[in-house]
Amino acid sequence: MNLNLVETINKNAIEIIIIKNNKITTNKKLLNTLNFKGDDEEVILLTEQKKIYVGCPDATPDNIRIASALAIQKLNTTKYKTAYIDATTNLREIVEGLELGNYQFDCYKSDKKKTKEKTINIVVDKITQDTIKIFEDAVNLSNSVNMVRDFVNTAPDDFYPKIMAKKAKKIAKSNNLECKILDEKYFEANGMGAISAVGRASRHKSQLIHLSYKPKNAKKKVVLVGKGLTYDSGGLSLKPSDFMVTMKSDKSGGSAVLGIIDAVSKMNLDIEVHAIVGAVENMIGGDAYKPDDILKAKNGTTIEVRNTDAEGRLVLADCLCYAQDEIKEFDYIIDYATLTGACVVGVGHYTTGIMGNNNILNWKMVQAALDSGELATSLPFNKYLKKTLKSKIADICNISNTRYGGAITAGMFLDKFIKKENKEKWIHCDIAGPAFVEEQWGYNPYGASGAGVRFTIEFLKGI
Repeated sequence: MNLNLVETINKNAIEIIIIKNNKITTNKKLLNTLNFKGDDEEVILLTEQKKIYVGCPDATPDNIRIASALAIQKLNTTKYKTAYIDATTNLREIVEGLELGNYQFDCYKSDKKKTKEKTINIVVDKITQDTIKIFEDAVNLSNSVNMVRDFVNTAPDDFYPKIMAKKAKKIAKSNNLECKILDEKYFEANGMGAISAVGRASRHKSQLIHLSYKPKNAKKKVVLVGKGLTYDSGGLSLKPSDFMVTMKSDKSGGSAVLGIIDAVSKMNLDIEVHAIVGAVENMIGGDAYKPDDILKAKNGTTIEVRNTDAEGRLVLADCLCYAQDEIKEFDYIIDYATLTGACVVGVGHYTTGIMGNNNILNWKMVQAALDSGELATSLPFNKYLKKTLKSKIADICNISNTRYGGAITAGMFLDKFIKKENKEKWIHCDIAGPAFVEEQWGYNPYGASGAGVRFTIEFLKGI
C-alpha cells in the first residue's frame, strides 16, 4: 500500500467515507435501502458511486483507527487501485488505522492471495511541516508495530535466539544504533545463573541483546527490558500440548522492545533509549534445569525453582540486573513480557497489566496506553501477596504458594531484582493478553498485535 499526503482530490479514485455519529449525508436513500445505518464496524461498498462507507458512531480516536482499518480491508477485496479519504481531522488515527489494518502475514502460505498494490491519497486542507510530521510519525510507528507482528508470528524454528540477535543488528544498522550481543560465556563470567539455566537445554544458545539510541542533548534516559522467549515448551514442567501452541508468542516482550527503539530512532525523539532483550529458548533435555534447583541471579539473589514454566521472570531477573549495572542514572526502567496466564484470566485478552511500586507512574503508563489506542489497567502490589513468594531454602521462589494473584506475584518477583534507588522508576508491563490473540479484533489481525509499542511511544512523548 502506498500512502500519499495530498491537498487535491482525484475524482477517478474510490472514496472512503467514515460515518461519524451515524450522520449520513450522501446516498441516504440507497444506504437506507441496503439497511446501512453507520453502526460500529459496519462497512459497505457502493460500486457505481465508487464509495466505501464505514460506520463509526462513537468517533473516538481509536474508533477512527478501526474504521480506517476496515476500509482498507474492504478495498483490498476489490480490484480498485486508488482511493482517497478526507483527513482534515484525525490525520494520525486515519494513517495508523490504514497501516495497521493493511497488515497481512502470509509468508508460510504456498498459495498467496494476489492483491494489487493500492494507493491511498490522504487529503488535508494544506500540507505543512506539522502535517508532514504527523503523517511520517504515524507511518513510522505503524511500520515498527508491523515489524513486531512479523517477529512474533514467525515460527520458532525460523526465529530462535541467534535470529533475534540478527534482527536486532539489522535494526541497529538501519538506525545507526549501538549494538551489543552477549552470550553464555558472558553469563557465566558475570554470575547470570538464571538466564543461563533457562536456555541451557536448547540447541539454540541464549543471547542478550543491547541496543542504544543516544541523540544529542537527550532530555531523558529510559531503559527498556524485554522477555524474548523465542519458544517456551515449559521445560521439565512441560506444558499440555494445547497450551504449547502459540508459544512462539512468548517473544512478544523482547520483540516489542526492538520495535520501540526502532520507532524512537525513526521519529527522532530526544530521549536516550536502551533496549535490552533476553533471547532464550526453554526446552527439555538431559541438560534442562529442574524443579528443586537453586539458581543464583546476577545480583546474588538465590532462587528456588518450583516450576520451570515460570521461566520468563528468571530471564528478566538477570536482564534487569544487567540493565541497572550497565546503565547509570536513568529516569525510567520499563519491562515487557508475556509473563502470566493469570493476567489474561484477570483482565482479558485485550488488556495489558501495568505494575510497579510507583502508583502515579503506573497510572501515567495506563493513560498513555489509553491515549494510544491500547488497553491497559493497573494491578496493585500488596505485602500479603509478597509473602507467598518466600522460600524455606533460598531467598525467593520462582512461583508463589497460591494460585491466586499470579500476575501480581510475578511482578513482585521481578521487584526483588530492582535496586532500591530504582524502585520508584520501574514499570512492569504484562502483555500476555493482547500480544497474541487467535482472532481479529479492531485493526489487529489474527495472531500478533505488536502490543506495547504504541503505548510506550505515547508515554515517552509525554515525559
